[in-house]
Amino acid sequence: MSGQVYWFRPPVCCDPFGPACISLSVTSPFAIDVPSSLLNRARNGEAEAFEQLYRWFERPVFTLALRLCGQREEAQDILQETMLKLLGKIAEFRGESPFWGWLRQIAVNECLMRLRKRHPGLETDMDGESDFLEADILLPPQAADARLLTEAMNRLPATTRSVLWLYHVEGYTHDEIAGLMDKTISFSKSQCARGGKKLRELLNIDKEVPSHG
Repeated sequence: MSGQVYWFRPPVCCDPFGPACISLSVTSPFAIDVPSSLLNRARNGEAEAFEQLYRWFERPVFTLALRLCGQREEAQDILQETMLKLLGKIAEFRGESPFWGWLRQIAVNECLMRLRKRHPGLETDMDGESDFLEADILLPPQAADARLLTEAMNRLPATTRSVLWLYHVEGYTHDEIAGLMDKTISFSKSQCARGGKKLRELLNIDKEVPSHG
């Protein structure tokens, strides 16, 4: 038995490499409508309510952590730490925004804190604020193959990968990403453009189609 202690239970297999978790969607996987009655029960310390929240958000938190940090063991640690912080902070949630967005922010902050420790300044070999085309920010629809997209994403610098995931999957704006990373809006846009271009190269998309006369 592992020496790791998990809140409620060990994480189930939350594999972001599976087709259901790797597709780049327009709706955050965190976007779960949580009944106010369940939140009230959790605020009152009811263990079953906390366990329900854990079950609902286990996969989104783990997937986010693995995609941003790139290591399964670290993703499990982030999942655990996020849920422990939820346990300690849920009384502070006032319902002024969706609960899922509030919890997601806790998870994102935990991920970025660890990335900063590993990469001071969140620097990247794609750093810079060079010119880009708005169209470059969009990822090609051909990048839907789960295995190939995962391999390509893992070859990107951690910061670039994080910006792409936060923008394309979680729906953060460039302004929000810039604030999270203490960078400029141009930096976020540049990372999306450069990262998207690199992904297309890795996936052999954008090859010039031969002319037929």
